[in-house]
Amino acid sequence: MWTSRRHTARRATLLLGAATVTPAMLLTAQAPPAQAFGTVNALGQRAEHERITRAALACAPGTRSDGTCFEPRSLDQLAGHQGTFGAVGAPDTDEVATPEAHCDNADFLAAPGYPRSREEATRRLQACVAKLQTRFAEGVDAAGATLKSDGTIAPGESDLSKDCTFTLGLPGRNKCEAIEGFGRALHGVQDFYSHSNWTDAAGDRPLGTDNPPGLNLPGPSPLLALSTGRPPAASAVPGELTTGCFSLVPLGCSKRVQHSGLNKDTGLIDPATGATSDPTTGRGKTADNFDRAVRAAIADTRRQWSDFRAALTARYGKDRAQRIGCALTHDDPVRDCAPTG
Repeated sequence: MWTSRRHTARRATLLLGAATVTPAMLLTAQAPPAQAFGTVNALGQRAEHERITRAALACAPGTRSDGTCFEPRSLDQLAGHQGTFGAVGAPDTDEVATPEAHCDNADFLAAPGYPRSREEATRRLQACVAKLQTRFAEGVDAAGATLKSDGTIAPGESDLSKDCTFTLGLPGRNKCEAIEGFGRALHGVQDFYSHSNWTDAAGDRPLGTDNPPGLNLPGPSPLLALSTGRPPAASAVPGELTTGCFSLVPLGCSKRVQHSGLNKDTGLIDPATGATSDPTTGRGKTADNFDRAVRAAIADTRRQWSDFRAALTARYGKDRAQRIGCALTHDDPVRDCAPTG
């Protein structure tokens, strides 16, 4: 079972040398820049993950959270802010080459001689969903220790006087660790819509590896039901569903549907409304594919937070779950989340 304070041997090992990691080094680690919805305001990206997360989960200015939204400082940890990646951006610092973290490599095209079968592509998609479910569950596990045994807020575990650290497996405050699990799950959920043809329309030219069919389906996708703990059945995966093949090896995706031809990673997103403009990838410019992907990602981000809160209730009971949710979403939980009655 995930322990909220100290996780695995891998985390302990990664502590060695971590003090020498700088923001510049982390930025460099993201190359190539189009691996996912953008995380930074550089390299052609405009903090797309941050803006999607803010559009989905920010409280209205000047209002306290009712549990469905995050107050400003808490949202900074989940979404990131100037100079940070946030939990939703963490996979772009230390899981760039982990396809399951971004729902990459579940590629398929119904064409003679395509080098991957429908069954292989479905297994890769299921592996992505399983990984995201693990991250989601880690967040639920860690969240419990934001409360003390008597049900009151554990102040040191919810303090946000300093930003959380979400990269290289560094352990931290339990609020940070809960937000990390949830945020890393959100990263893959959001990438699914950018990296797949779930919401897409195909281009007005012959279908092929550089122009796979579009499914034109809405979000949230039933394939991404993370709270169930069960990957989707193969029978639930549409036959023409594809994500892009991504490889750091030259020609590693030869003759396959490639990330570069399918992704809708970059464009401008209003962090308050989710409105989109200026898509910059070929597939994103086709029809209104960038807008479709962003709106599906926003809808699914909200769905995942609702499911996360339900998972807290199932795990900890209604009263404790409400205070845990309060601790995660409020900037001053010691003041705002005291038991009543």
